[in-house]
Amino acid sequence: MKFSRTHFLRLLIPLALAVLGAALCAALVPHEIEQVKQQLLGFPDSDVPAHQARPTILAALCFLPLVAGFLYALGGTLDRYIARQFAGIFGICLITLTVIWLLLDLSNNIGHFLESKHVLLTLFSFYTTRSPAILLLLLPYSLLLSLLHSLGKLSGSREIIAIIQSGRSIIRLTLPLIIGGVLLSLLTLGLNYQWAPVAESRITDILAEAVGKPVTAATHVLYRNAVGRRLWEIGAFPENYQNGGPLLDVEVTTTREDQTLASRLTAKTAFWDRATRAWTFDHAMMALYTPGQPPLVTAHDQPLVIPAWTETPWQLVKPGLDAGDLGVPDLSGWLKSNTRNHEFANPAPYLTQYQYRWALPFTCLVTVLLATPLGIHFSRRGPGGGIFLAIVLSALMLLFSSISIALGESGTLRPTLAAWLPNLAFGLLGLYLFRRRITGQPIYLILRRILPGND
Repeated sequence: MKFSRTHFLRLLIPLALAVLGAALCAALVPHEIEQVKQQLLGFPDSDVPAHQARPTILAALCFLPLVAGFLYALGGTLDRYIARQFAGIFGICLITLTVIWLLLDLSNNIGHFLESKHVLLTLFSFYTTRSPAILLLLLPYSLLLSLLHSLGKLSGSREIIAIIQSGRSIIRLTLPLIIGGVLLSLLTLGLNYQWAPVAESRITDILAEAVGKPVTAATHVLYRNAVGRRLWEIGAFPENYQNGGPLLDVEVTTTREDQTLASRLTAKTAFWDRATRAWTFDHAMMALYTPGQPPLVTAHDQPLVIPAWTETPWQLVKPGLDAGDLGVPDLSGWLKSNTRNHEFANPAPYLTQYQYRWALPFTCLVTVLLATPLGIHFSRRGPGGGIFLAIVLSALMLLFSSISIALGESGTLRPTLAAWLPNLAFGLLGLYLFRRRITGQPIYLILRRILPGND
């Protein structure tokens, strides 16, 4: 009877998580499917397979806790014990860091919130929208602190020594923690695919909407049509430009084959008709240039319609989009459309951010490799040295990553190298520390070799 009840309780966790995952899917996936349809309607040259994968990835994220619960139910008694020790502290660290971050961010933005007519609604919308980005930011820190605390506690009570003496190796002992790092890497991979980058791009829009200011998708955008020899300069794209909102403060310069100036059109607004694919310019002024003669300037009182231009609003806006605010599908579509247009759209930031979308999630796994061997200690020296070294290495990894990304976006480093180098370097260091811990070599000796005066 006791055996049946124990197994029933173990299976109850995956069952509850399955119900939770199904509820989240029912609430989130239909809305995401509709968002993808709108995206493909407004941006016909998007990376269609990448956008169509968004609902599937979101559904997988909803059921990721079920995978964790299922692995927990399949684990042995010791595995479940270590997982519980880690998960409890991880939850406390994540909640604590989230509260601290929210208080700090609230103090910075409280003036904007108070200008809103609906303060509570603005607060809820602002932080709910940003939740994927907040979670992506705090996960590595929570993982580091929870690993150091849980392993330090197990080491201090001599439980790890007892486990090793029972025949378990260090690798087998830490296997639940490694699996936890893999699951968190999958979580960050899913969030970083679309929702975390896009969430950060909505911050300014939400605050502008709250105080009644106009919301723009991009400002001061340059676009060059090499085939048509046209250079577009757009002052601002309204938020609803995909649904027919007019572009503001438009100037279009056309050149001849010999690069001489042919015409320049300026207008306060420009509207693109989806049905006729024609451009309509309001309050337009057209200047025609002939070599050796003064320009012929014509002011149009009526809207000027030009049906022959092939540009669409979503093509024009892409060079003005910030690479850091785009998910994998939009970055992929941008690169396919603008990689060769180097003069007015430098592809280095977009190539770097595209690679970074795939590299960033593995920070969680690298954190496990760094923190696990440093959190375990056997001597009476205590865990202080290992904890200090783990925190320093993690801080250096984050600093190195920021510098590397900046170098990649500036074109100094290759985008792939800039995105993956920090993970590769600190991952190899973590494997080296793991090897020293497995073979019983004191890790603190590394410091004695590095620091001066310890020869």
